Amino acid sequence: MPRTAVVERVTKETRIRLSLGLDGTGDSKICTSVPFLDHMLDLFSRHGLFDLQVEAQGDIDIDFHHTVEDIGIVLGEALKRALGDKAGIRRYGHATVPMDETLATVTIDLSGRPYLCFNVPLPKVKIGEFDVELVREFFQAVTNTACLNLHLNLVYGENTHHIVEACFKAFARALDEATELDPRISGVMSTKGAL
Repeated sequence: MPRTAVVERVTKETRIRLSLGLDGTGDSKICTSVPFLDHMLDLFSRHGLFDLQVEAQGDIDIDFHHTVEDIGIVLGEALKRALGDKAGIRRYGHATVPMDETLATVTIDLSGRPYLCFNVPLPKVKIGEFDVELVREFFQAVTNTACLNLHLNLVYGENTHHIVEACFKAFARALDEATELDPRISGVMSTKGAL
């Protein structure tokens, strides 16, 4: 059974359509009208080997907040749907990724209990026109909607672009590991019998 999902979200602020394939090859087609987010989602797709298509329109004339947060919500919902009952998945994932002078670590538990630990100091407030505080908003939205436990930690780094990029790459690689099917696992990886 293919582990894919298509989610659409339409509000007065945004219109989003997202397609996610967990067992992909890293193919992506991203158009969010937020160039820096397009870049981050493209590398998320590539480094996690997720097939991802995102079409988004939002009230970016006000700012990028609603668009970035709502894309996080839609990605979280697509992840939740694509995982189904989570039978056979590894559940946990961990990755540490360097980006030049930066080192970021991400640990994930697909536990069904949302919690975000975001230990990522960002030295600048903007990358181009992108407000870097929206990075946390994006990950909070994914975390809450997908009901995952996500820990992002910056070990060290100076360049804000490198820091954010390392976080997205580590997130992709950790999520790929956590969603991976393991033939040794019967049912779900929990003594409770449910996630």
